[in-house]
Amino acid sequence: MDDQPSKRVLIVANRTAATPRLIEAVRERRRQGPCEFALLIPDVTDRKRADWTLESALPMLRRAGGRVEGLVGGPDPFASVRDAVGDGGFDEIIVSTLSKKTSKWLRRDLVRRVEGLGLPVTAIQPRVKSQEGITDSAAFRGGMIMGGG
Repeated sequence: MDDQPSKRVLIVANRTAATPRLIEAVRERRRQGPCEFALLIPDVTDRKRADWTLESALPMLRRAGGRVEGLVGGPDPFASVRDAVGDGGFDEIIVSTLSKKTSKWLRRDLVRRVEGLGLPVTAIQPRVKSQEGITDSAAFRGGMIMGGG
């Protein structure tokens, strides 16, 4: 199993970068085989806030999954993800977002737009009525998983 190539997973998160459901998703990917992760903080207008998020989240994600690189995007969340995907050789994307009630990313249809980049996408919310809180994005959009509140 040591000769199995490492899967590269792009995690797109900001305020949810250190939530238990995201940490568990990282652990699960790691259990499935060798993985490397990159945490992208998109939608950045305040570099200090992005740095604080990385400083807070990276140690937790590293304990859960090993190697995690920190990336800071620009003010457009989709452009940040698209640029990271173009530069990073990723195999999968995890988008961790706030609930439907409060997420600007969901109102901007970020998950669907990211799917258009051609990689498998998993959407995670910190509060959902599903036991796992993790779903593929088609079920998420289809209303099978509802946001809290």
